[in-house]
Amino acid sequence: MTDETLTEALPPVRPWPVPDLAGADFDPVLAELMREGPVTRVQLPNGEGWAWLVTRYDDVRAVANDPRFGREAVMDKQVTRLAPHFIPDRGAVGFLDPPDHTRLRRSVAAAFTAKGVERVRDKARGMLDELVDELLQDGPPADLTAAVLGPFPIAVICELMGVPAGDRHDMHTWTQLILSSAHGKEVSEQAKREMSAYFRDLVGLRANSTAEDVTSLLGAAVGRGEVTLEEAVGLAVLLQIGGEAVTNNSGQMFYLLLTRPELAERLRDEPAIRPRAIDELLRFIPHRNAVGLSRIALEDVEIGGVRINAGDPVYVSYLAANRDPEVFPDPETIDFSRNPNPHLAFGFGPHYCPGGMLARLESELLVDVLLDRVPGLKLAVAPDQVPFRRGALIRGPEALPVTW
Repeated sequence: MTDETLTEALPPVRPWPVPDLAGADFDPVLAELMREGPVTRVQLPNGEGWAWLVTRYDDVRAVANDPRFGREAVMDKQVTRLAPHFIPDRGAVGFLDPPDHTRLRRSVAAAFTAKGVERVRDKARGMLDELVDELLQDGPPADLTAAVLGPFPIAVICELMGVPAGDRHDMHTWTQLILSSAHGKEVSEQAKREMSAYFRDLVGLRANSTAEDVTSLLGAAVGRGEVTLEEAVGLAVLLQIGGEAVTNNSGQMFYLLLTRPELAERLRDEPAIRPRAIDELLRFIPHRNAVGLSRIALEDVEIGGVRINAGDPVYVSYLAANRDPEVFPDPETIDFSRNPNPHLAFGFGPHYCPGGMLARLESELLVDVLLDRVPGLKLAVAPDQVPFRRGALIRGPEALPVTW
């Protein structure tokens, strides 16, 4: 087969403009790409060239768990991407491959196990009750995002990280600037530098710590020579930023529950089904715009009947995988009795989200406390009047006006 024939056989490159979507609307371009085939080619708004997009459940899991697709090689390429600026730090955990990736994740694993997460449950429940006390005291109407869904995950991730309560506001400000594409590259880079400098100091102070919070675990690992200070700081920044994703996830979760009140009523009436219902909401929610971080094929690999050449960039879509009808019958329906529900909301493989258990704990607490303590909770505006974030990598309502 000649090179020309090979070129003709490639699927067309589809521009993916990634519009700002409101509510829980599924990206119509992604839906089209899923229909076109298991492996397509896309061009996102920034970066250079095109990338393969893998959308079927089994293929997504295969790529995410296959060492022949690497993250480290992305560092030296301007892969087509959603983010206008690409500022990974060399050695950052998201761009490492095993064994370095494994070594770095191991340093904080204890904080994110079931036992580690349970360590903060009572404190998290207490902080949430305080926020809801204030919400009820101030009376309706209220912005649920500003009153509860924003401050709660910040307080919890800061608790787990070992960040003092007085520094939470700075952490939140830096995170918003890093995650937004609206302020320009320099503003994002400056915020990242400031957060990194903060964690450099905090981790440095904890070199001999025996405490169980993340910065103490990192400080101790640096002290033992298992990770470098630079690696520890990069991981701390990533985990801190990731902790705020719960604000957007829970915002979409409550948007769904409040725009489909029959779902909320069912969860009030049947508390026993809440954990399973949260899994179904996590499967259904479109967590992000477009796709996350790419991988590079380190050798020729065949996926879904398509040959991917060494050096080609590849994206997997967990959102698409979560709507694969072969795995999730009637995927557009929110079905609280869906079982099994092997969704990929927290990713898969070595780069599986380390905060998955923590996010689930926070979702369970939010559903329990808000549904039980604010029984009349409802939207204060029409569903199409709820403002959603614009120009963001992670989707979610900017505000959630409620009354009760």
